[in-house]
Amino acid sequence: MDVRTNREYLAYLLEQLIEFQATFEDFMQLHVEWTGTGRGLLPAVAPREGADPERIRDLTAKLNLLSGRLMELSSVTDVKLGVEGQSRPIDPFVNWEQITTPRPLLEPSTVRMTCKQAQGRLEGLSARAKAMASPEIEPSRLHPVVWSTAQRLWNDGHLRLAVAAAAEAVTGQMKQLTRRNDAADTTLWQQAFSERPPEVGKSRLRWPGDPTDQGVKTMNDGLRQFAPGVNMVIRNPATHTDEEIAEQDALEKLAVLSSLMRFVDRCEVAAAPVDRAPATTER
Repeated sequence: MDVRTNREYLAYLLEQLIEFQATFEDFMQLHVEWTGTGRGLLPAVAPREGADPERIRDLTAKLNLLSGRLMELSSVTDVKLGVEGQSRPIDPFVNWEQITTPRPLLEPSTVRMTCKQAQGRLEGLSARAKAMASPEIEPSRLHPVVWSTAQRLWNDGHLRLAVAAAAEAVTGQMKQLTRRNDAADTTLWQQAFSERPPEVGKSRLRWPGDPTDQGVKTMNDGLRQFAPGVNMVIRNPATHTDEEIAEQDALEKLAVLSSLMRFVDRCEVAAAPVDRAPATTER
């Protein structure tokens, strides 16, 4: 993958660069810039009189750590510096400490300028990557019943168990709405969306609207097949097998469960009058 289109990595580089700039300014507060005779021969900066040497060492170490994290910044942003006498451009971030050496290849103003230029390019690359990005599934934006149940297991790396738990939670919502727990889950889903009128002890879930409307009929027919199918192809394998599943596969399964739960949320509960005679067992 081209790192210039990786939004997460670009954000990481930008975060490290901003911290580098702030630390560099702290470093410069303890130094003075050399502007007199010998410029270009003597170090570009020298410790300020009375500056704490230990503090300077700590800031130097931190800048070196940050510049290590930014080792690819120059190539990602194409921010390089041509220096007279050097056969190739130098990386101004990794080589920032040149300002403290005799015959310095860099000056503080150069470090500041290239940092700002790199920051601007990172922001531009991030904006382009965002505009070009394909839609992504955000787990936290799945239906609350699904994600609140799956989250802890998911974060612990138990993806199959997260899917199984979410599927059980969705089925549990259906059971609560229909007030049933007297048959296998797939059977309960089939009966919840059955075409037959509600019976005592067998409430139905109905898509809202005029039941004679073709669109409403289509939704009810679709849910009658979709809901049991989800239970059979997602819940059952996740519950009855030990084989782990890949993250993308697990995420897509959670998305399907989330869609089913949102459909259920929109359905109305159709219940039989309590005085209706008991119905025969459905087959």
